[in-house]
Amino acid sequence: MCGRYALGIRASFVRYQLQQQGMQVDNAPEDDEARETYNFPPGAYGLVYRAEVPDSGLRDDEETPAEVNEQTDAPTAVQEDRTGEDETSQEDQATGDKKHFNYEIKVMKWGLIPFWTKRSPDYGSMMRTINCRDDSLIENRGMWNTMKQRKRCIVVAQGFYEWLKKGPGGKEKVPHFVKRKDGQLMCFAGLWDCVKYEDAEEKLYTYTIITTDSNKQLNFLHDRMPVILDPDTDAMKLWLDPTVNKWSKELQSLLKPFEGELECYPVNKDVGKVGNNSPDFIIPVDSKENKKNIANFFGNAQKKNDLKHSSQENKEVKVERNQDIRKTEDHNGSENSAPMPVPPKSDGGMKRKADLDDEGEHVEKAPKLEFNPDDKPSLQQPATPDKAPSPPKRTTAKKTRSATSNADVSKKPSPAKADGSKRITSFFGKT
Repeated sequence: MCGRYALGIRASFVRYQLQQQGMQVDNAPEDDEARETYNFPPGAYGLVYRAEVPDSGLRDDEETPAEVNEQTDAPTAVQEDRTGEDETSQEDQATGDKKHFNYEIKVMKWGLIPFWTKRSPDYGSMMRTINCRDDSLIENRGMWNTMKQRKRCIVVAQGFYEWLKKGPGGKEKVPHFVKRKDGQLMCFAGLWDCVKYEDAEEKLYTYTIITTDSNKQLNFLHDRMPVILDPDTDAMKLWLDPTVNKWSKELQSLLKPFEGELECYPVNKDVGKVGNNSPDFIIPVDSKENKKNIANFFGNAQKKNDLKHSSQENKEVKVERNQDIRKTEDHNGSENSAPMPVPPKSDGGMKRKADLDDEGEHVEKAPKLEFNPDDKPSLQQPATPDKAPSPPKRTTAKKTRSATSNADVSKKPSPAKADGSKRITSFFGKT
């Protein structure tokens, strides 16, 4: 803790934001010099805000940023004669005047490497110095002693990540993102240093983030949190003042839990893999803006389904309109104007006979075709008996009704169909 934070913004935007909050920024790097990612890992090059001082820090009140020595690459200037320098310093102290310092945003590597290091350490060693505990700075000894006195800085971020352990044995880890509720950039209290390896030609600037006890809002998440300072406050000015080059209780008192309001919420689990990068990592999982939100998934599916049905309905309506292009005529709505039924033809030879099928349905039998000797087709006429058959007499006997038709059917069972089905009356007759 803190092992991952977000910095998905350009250096020019960071400069603008700090200036908007009343902080002095005299120099800043180009946008492509620092890593721009929403999943900022240890070992990456981030943005650090500090006073422009020599690489060894401002040792005493007599040194100024314009002075150059063998161990620094501070801004070059005409070296002044040090004769009478003590008298000038005493005059400044008597009048209370303070020297002017430039402040800069500088690109540094996350994971502090002390200036006395001879060779590049391995990744595991660097990981042990990405954070510095506030209680390790109380005594004036240890590896942090030089940095805490003369090399203090601010680490700029959008917010930081922490993983909540859940389930048996804490096997399940749910990432949470923490940011300021007012939307401002987070300013972590940090320390920096500069090292030059034996076999290297260039210097390497590195930094660490100071942590303290979590406030009440984040106790459920972790017992540690970064020290967060408010921009353009007396606390931040004191922390960045290079003339305060002796550790004091006043400086130690600045390292405390954040008293402002924070926002903390679960985020996409993909942030757990170093190398992944997405703006969704700083958006709540259950937010409508997050593509991983399950509600958005079903919402999008329903939206697509609705659009599909709407498109289909429009297509059907279009087809119906294309087919129904008949001319519309006005009618008076009275049955007296309805067309009369067509009378049956008198030619009995052309009249089709009606019959019933096995299920009692009416079936129209088409007349059979046969060929005459002269190969001309003609309709077969029914044989005419000597005497015309008399019409069937009407009886008052009750006729059997079909279960599937309104036509009368004969009581005599019909033979089984070719497909093996039988009349339902035959089935119940045998049971």
